[in-house]
Amino acid sequence: MSREVFPFSAIVGQEQLKLALILNAINPRIAGVLIRGEKGTAKSTTVRALAALLPEISVVRGCPYNCDPACPQYLCDRCRDRHIEVIQRPLPVVTLPLNATEDMVAGSIDFSRAVKEGVRVMQPGLLAKAHRGILYIDEVNLLDDHIVDIILDAAASGQNVIEREGISLSHASRFVLVATMNPEEGELRPQLLDRFGLCVEVKAIADREDRVLLMERRESYDMSPLDFIRRFEAQDAEIAGEIIQARQMLKMVCMPKHLRSLISELALENNVAGHRADLIIEQAARAIAALMRHYEVTSDDILKVAPLVLSHRRREPAPPPPPQEDTQDREDHPEENHGHQQQGHQGDGAGHQSGETNPSKGRDDARPGGQERDREQQGDTTEQVFDVGETFKVKRFTSRKDRLFRKGSGRRSRTWSAQRQGRYVKSMAFHDTGDVALDATLRAAAPYQLRRENRDGLAVVIQPGDIQEKVREKRVGNFLLFLVDASGSMGARGRMVATKGAIMSLLLDAYQKRDRIAMVSFRKDRAVVNLPPTSSIDLAARLLREMPVGGRTPLSAGLAKSYEILRNYLTRDPMARPIAIIITDGRSNVSLGEKRPVDEALDLAEWLSSESRVRFIVIDTESQGLVQFGLAQRLARGMNAQYFRIEDLDANTLLDIAKENIK
Repeated sequence: MSREVFPFSAIVGQEQLKLALILNAINPRIAGVLIRGEKGTAKSTTVRALAALLPEISVVRGCPYNCDPACPQYLCDRCRDRHIEVIQRPLPVVTLPLNATEDMVAGSIDFSRAVKEGVRVMQPGLLAKAHRGILYIDEVNLLDDHIVDIILDAAASGQNVIEREGISLSHASRFVLVATMNPEEGELRPQLLDRFGLCVEVKAIADREDRVLLMERRESYDMSPLDFIRRFEAQDAEIAGEIIQARQMLKMVCMPKHLRSLISELALENNVAGHRADLIIEQAARAIAALMRHYEVTSDDILKVAPLVLSHRRREPAPPPPPQEDTQDREDHPEENHGHQQQGHQGDGAGHQSGETNPSKGRDDARPGGQERDREQQGDTTEQVFDVGETFKVKRFTSRKDRLFRKGSGRRSRTWSAQRQGRYVKSMAFHDTGDVALDATLRAAAPYQLRRENRDGLAVVIQPGDIQEKVREKRVGNFLLFLVDASGSMGARGRMVATKGAIMSLLLDAYQKRDRIAMVSFRKDRAVVNLPPTSSIDLAARLLREMPVGGRTPLSAGLAKSYEILRNYLTRDPMARPIAIIITDGRSNVSLGEKRPVDEALDLAEWLSSESRVRFIVIDTESQGLVQFGLAQRLARGMNAQYFRIEDLDANTLLDIAKENIK
C-alpha cells in the first residue's frame, strides 16, 4: 500500500538536492548530505519522498535493530540465538528531535524490565531505529555538539557503541544521514561540517512559471492525495528502478587511475583540509556513473559531483604577507610614533561604524605639563597594520572543577551537566532531572527488601526515597576576551605583532577545545570589536590581520565596550566564567563624559570589579624609564585584577598568564 507522501518526481525544481539524495541512496559510503537553505524550500518533503519511493527492506520480525536476515554476520545477539522470521518493512525514516538526549540517541537501560524481572537489558535508541534507513536531522546546527559527534561517529563506522551502568553493547547502525540547517541561525563547526559527504544550497525557486506549477501541484495533492500519488506513480517507479539498478551496478564501476589526479587537483584548487574530500568525490563519481549506466567513471561524472563535495569544504587561501616597512627609524625614535595627544583630536573623516563606542573628546591627564604635544598629534594620524606573529602549540589548561550544574559544550573544563548529557560519574538523591541512576537506586533499595511487602511480584521493591539520579560530568569551553590598546605606542618594538600571535595561538587552541574568544581594540576616539565571540579560525585570522594600530587612547571606551560584550555573553550563559585580559599602559586621553579621562577609566575599573563572574588581568605596556606613571597598576587595583608588566611579556608569557589564571 502506498504511503501518502508527496511524490518525489512531483517536486518542482531542487534538482541538485534530489541528485544528492539519490547518490546517497545508491552509495551509502558517500556519508550523507547536508542541506543548507531557508525554511519552506521542500527540504523535509524531498527527504521523505525519496524514502517512500525506495523499495521495502527485509527485516527480522520483532528485532528493534532492523537486522538484515541476508547478512547473518551483522545480526544482533538476540537474532543470532533464535529462529528468525523474515518480514517486509518500509524503509525507516527517523527524525531526530532538537531536544534529543544521549540516551535517546544511542540507547539506554530498560528501567522497567530491570525492576520487574531483575535483568539488565538495553533499550534501543534512535540509531537502532534508523539502521538501514534514513536519519533525518532538522536544524542540525542547533543540536548539541556531543549529540552530533555520536551520530557522525556511528555514520562513519557503521556501529553504535553503548556503554551504560556496567553494560557494553554494540549494534550495526548504517544509515543515510540527511541534515538541514539555516545558515542565518549559526554555522556548524568546520570539523563537523566536513563529516557530511555532500552539501546542497537550497533556494526558493526564482522562475515564475515553476512557482505557479508548484502551487498547483500542492493544491492538487491537498485535495486528493491518493489521486495525486497515482498520477506520478510511474515516474516514481522509474526513479526507484534506476536506483536499484545503480546499486547492483556500483560494484562493477571502476575509477581510471588518471582521473584520481583530476580529483586531487580539484581538492587542491579549493584549498580543502585533509583528504576526505578526495575520497568522497571518488565515491560520488562512482555512484553517478552507476546511475548513468557507465562501467567506468568519466571526467564529466567527477565534475558533476565535485561542487556538491567541495562547496562546504572550500577555504580561502591565506593572503600573502604584506611588504615589510623599514621601521628602524621608528624604533630609534619611538616617541615620534606615540599615539597619545593632550588636547583635542583629529577625526578620521568617516561616520561611526555600527557597534562602536563614540566618546566625547577629553583632556590628556597621562602627561602632566602637556609636553610633546606636536609629536603626539602627528602620531594620531599615523596608522599601521601589523602582521600576526608566529603561532605555537598551547599547553593544556583547564578551569577548576566546582559543584555547579552547567549547560553548554566544549572540550576543556570539566563541570557537572545540568542536562541529561555527559558521562555518568556519581549519583545523588532526587534533584528533579528524571535521569534515574538504576544501579545506585537498586543499591539504596536492597537493604530493605526483606521488610517490604511485595504484592506485584517485582524483582525489587522500590520506594520514592530510594530513587537516586545520575550526576553527569562533561566538558565545557571557556570564553576569553582580549581588550587591546591599539594606539600609536603599541606599534613600537613589535608589541602588536607579538600580541596578535599570542591571541591567534589561543584561538587555535580554543578551536580544538571549542572555546570562544573575542577581541576589542581601542584607538583614536572609539572602541571597536575586532573579533566578535567566535571559534572560527578563518574569521579570526582575517580580522586580526586587518586590525590597525595608531592614534589616541580612549581607555574608557574600551572598558565600556568590553563590559557590553561580557554582559551580553553572561546574559546568554549566566553560568559562564569569562576572563578579560586588558593590555594597556593605563594612559587615557579621551573620555566618555565630562570627567578627566584617567579618573573616568579608574572609576569604570572599580565599577567593573563588582562583576564577580569575570576574572580580570591587566598587562602593563608602559616602557621602563626614569619617569613612570603607574596608571595600569592603578587600573588593576581598581578592578581587583592580577597585574603584570610588559617587560616580562612576550607571546609565550602572555599565554602562560592566561592559562595560569583560568581557575
